[in-house]
Amino acid sequence: MDSAAAPPSFEDALKELERIVGRLESGDATLQESIDLFERGQLLRRACGERLDAAQARIEAIRVDGEGRAAGTQPFAAA
Repeated sequence: MDSAAAPPSFEDALKELERIVGRLESGDATLQESIDLFERGQLLRRACGERLDAAQARIEAIRVDGEGRAAGTQPFAAA
């Protein structure tokens, strides 16, 4: 995948990461191919992690009033 191109979607990055893991686990790649695959996998893992962190930050918790009715939202607070 061209590094100058737009980053892949989360789903596409995850699928590519799964293919890389499968290729590495197969043991069929040469040493240099394995190194290249590992490096690409690290980039994809980092990108997926950043997207998950960004998504988590956008999650909103619904506040409820004393009777259990929705009373608004508040930003998600990670534990």
